[in-house]
Amino acid sequence: MTRRIFVLSSLISLGTVLVAGWFFHGIWWALVILVPLIALGVYNLVQTRHTILRNFPLLGYFRYMFEAISPEIQQYFIERHTDGTPISRNHRAIVYQRAKDVSSTHPFGSELNLYDERYEGMKHTIYVRKAPDPESFRVEIGGGRCEQPYRASILNISAMSFGALSANAILAMNKGAAEGGFYHNTGEGGLSDHHLQGGGDVVWQIGTGYFGCRTEDGEFDPDTFREKAVHPHVKMIELKLSQGAKPGHGGVLPAAKNSEEIARIRMVEPHTDVLSPQYHREFDDAEGLLRFVTRLRELSGGKPTGFKLCIGRKEEFVSLCDAMRETGMLPDFITIDGAEGGTGAAPLEYSDSVGMPLEPALRFVASTMESKGLKREIRLIASGKVFTAAQLIKMMALGADLCNSARAFMLAVGCIQAQRCDTNRCPTGVATQDPGLTKGLVVADKFRRVANFHRNTLKAVAGMMASCGISDPAELRPELFMHGYSWPPQGGTRAG
Repeated sequence: MTRRIFVLSSLISLGTVLVAGWFFHGIWWALVILVPLIALGVYNLVQTRHTILRNFPLLGYFRYMFEAISPEIQQYFIERHTDGTPISRNHRAIVYQRAKDVSSTHPFGSELNLYDERYEGMKHTIYVRKAPDPESFRVEIGGGRCEQPYRASILNISAMSFGALSANAILAMNKGAAEGGFYHNTGEGGLSDHHLQGGGDVVWQIGTGYFGCRTEDGEFDPDTFREKAVHPHVKMIELKLSQGAKPGHGGVLPAAKNSEEIARIRMVEPHTDVLSPQYHREFDDAEGLLRFVTRLRELSGGKPTGFKLCIGRKEEFVSLCDAMRETGMLPDFITIDGAEGGTGAAPLEYSDSVGMPLEPALRFVASTMESKGLKREIRLIASGKVFTAAQLIKMMALGADLCNSARAFMLAVGCIQAQRCDTNRCPTGVATQDPGLTKGLVVADKFRRVANFHRNTLKAVAGMMASCGISDPAELRPELFMHGYSWPPQGGTRAG
């Protein structure tokens, strides 16, 4: 019935235009619009791929148009300040404000339900202390085992590869790290020129693909690794076992992003899909992992070396700690990535259904390392959704010595959470290799925003610590937080 109506209305419309055009030569231009629309409608009536367009030859396009812009409609017109995902509007706003070095105050009170059982509040003191100097928030990594130990900031840029991110985004982050005195993790995509050009401290991450230090058949190449690892800007080496957003799944770089430059850096074929293996070829058990970590430390000239993982089977991590004790081979740091971590591309099943979230993982790892006598010897890094001072303080209270954040620094260089990371069409030039889009990201402006965000966040950390009567991050404990609030609770009025 719908197609009959379309055909009949099209014929009537075309006939009307032809007749009118015979008498009124001035409206022949209408054919330029009407004839292509009718032709498109006729084509959709006979095509077999799209049911909606077959049944609604022209109106069906509105469905695809609204679907294409649905993230923007959701973000700009529907979501509230507190419920946007994966990052709420309020948290995006505070990153933008601190990056632009403008006031990050919030008017008219909290928008959270403070009586919700999930509410978490910090226990302030009536005896507020003088705020500590944020410049003092430094943690030594590798002391005692390394020839070149490193003093790291408590907030740093988490792993993001060149390829997933544009050259301008990488360079802006690296220059910002140099300006602010914190490190920049390369991600598993290799050590690129853009990671070194800005002069910032670099943590070189080695993944299952051994990008940048591999042979033609994908094996680890110790000579190439040594040559690059001794670079003075490379401060630490991180071996990636798994990533929170897709633990147990190899990384993916689409062919559209795999340019000649990226292929040269990764030592792969250009313009092809680059798939990281799901497993490491160099080891398959705890002792092999520890031997490889020790080997990387030696090849790098004694720089701090550790590994990153998302917790899955708890017993495997316990066994790994036992192996550390038995062999005496210890990493200098362990990075815990939460299952809520971000990525440019991952199967939905992995993002939603695999791995342990950061908070319970951090509690488990910290308590396990403490029970095994390892906590004081190995630095623990939390990698996850750290956008605010309160979130950073919480991670450290749960046992982390320092934190890494990726999406916060993406926002600082201009990301708007368009969620186009896997399409090569990021509108802000952050997660794309399209020159027409990356030119919009001006490094000279954005690197300052990276440094601003870092500085202002640590300043806020110092202020919140002072409000709680704490002068040293090492004093942070889980007991600092109250959980839930009920009225009236048993035994009187009391916050948890």
